[in-house]
Amino acid sequence: MRVFPSSKHFEESDGEPIRSVIASTKEATLVAWVVKPGQKIAPHTHPHGQDTWTILSGSGGYVTDRSGSTAAISAGDVVVARVGEIHGVINSSNVPLRFISVVSPGEAGYKLIG
Repeated sequence: MRVFPSSKHFEESDGEPIRSVIASTKEATLVAWVVKPGQKIAPHTHPHGQDTWTILSGSGGYVTDRSGSTAAISAGDVVVARVGEIHGVINSSNVPLRFISVVSPGEAGYKLIG
């Protein structure tokens, strides 16, 4: 399959945002995210790969470093965390933030920053 209806993968949660995998190969993992108002994706890195987000709707603060600095992101933006770069997001708006993440390669690893 080469066409994936992403709308079927967006899952809302009252707890932590849900990482809903659309497709995964050794080259990349495609993930649909919904970050509800007040939720966050904790700062983390991918030690062996890149994470590219395409923001479809909503807005938030894209975490850019260990101190928690953020850059404003909103619908239409594409943001890139290169190998080892810290990233995460905080939704301080009043609407859900929806985006697609492409992590490549598929086994890029994950390291929580704490």
